[in-house]
Amino acid sequence: MTNNMKIKDIAEKLLTITEPNDPFLDQCKMDERKGVGDLLLKWKNRYQKEFQLQEVFKQMCTNETELRKQGFSVVVGIDEVGRGPLAGPVVACAVILPEDFYCPGLTDSKQLSETKRNHFFEIIRDQAVAIGTGIIESEVIDQINIYEATKKAMLMAITNLGITPDYLLIDAMKLEVPIPQLSIIKGDSKSISIAAASIMAKVTRDRMMKEYAIQYPHYAFEKNMGYGTKAHLEGLDQFGITPWHRKSFSPLKEMFGNK
Repeated sequence: MTNNMKIKDIAEKLLTITEPNDPFLDQCKMDERKGVGDLLLKWKNRYQKEFQLQEVFKQMCTNETELRKQGFSVVVGIDEVGRGPLAGPVVACAVILPEDFYCPGLTDSKQLSETKRNHFFEIIRDQAVAIGTGIIESEVIDQINIYEATKKAMLMAITNLGITPDYLLIDAMKLEVPIPQLSIIKGDSKSISIAAASIMAKVTRDRMMKEYAIQYPHYAFEKNMGYGTKAHLEGLDQFGITPWHRKSFSPLKEMFGNK
């Protein structure tokens, strides 16, 4: 019985309990001390949160699981970041995850804090079978347009995997390659492989923009990542454009033309 245990010891024990049918939980329920009741409620809330994360993770693995059942052994998730900003590159990543990959909480990079993204970045980097990155800078974006630059970055990411995939899961794009593929709208919240690619691409690009901010400190790149915030536009008014700006994007093309 828990009546003879200190509250602190019960709290430590509960941290080791992972199943709701564990006998220790029944013992705690019979303990009338308020502190024990509070600990039980905490455990229940933590369990429910973890259970929900597990269920979401399982759902996000559906495409990968079905494809492996069909005989596709090298499934790659592909995503990009940086289509909308006024400055900086478009970055695409291709990620092949191991079949036993398990990382509850991993989802679309836009839904996560920077701390969480960096945390998952390290996990994916350490556990992925292969990661490929494609980076297309602003000069090329201006030459071929952002849509074509995005496709180019994705194709580059696939090439840089170093492994030939046999199936592509792509976030809202189709690529002209002789590989079976599935384009998934909002794929970064529906496929674990695409979510992993979105994390890798987002963190990679954000780090690049922070480096650019050191060289060009007047545009707040480290905060806006190249998007047209007030601080960014004020910097353009005062200091003009940098080599990282996309001169074909509005309002830059109206403000600076072909400079």
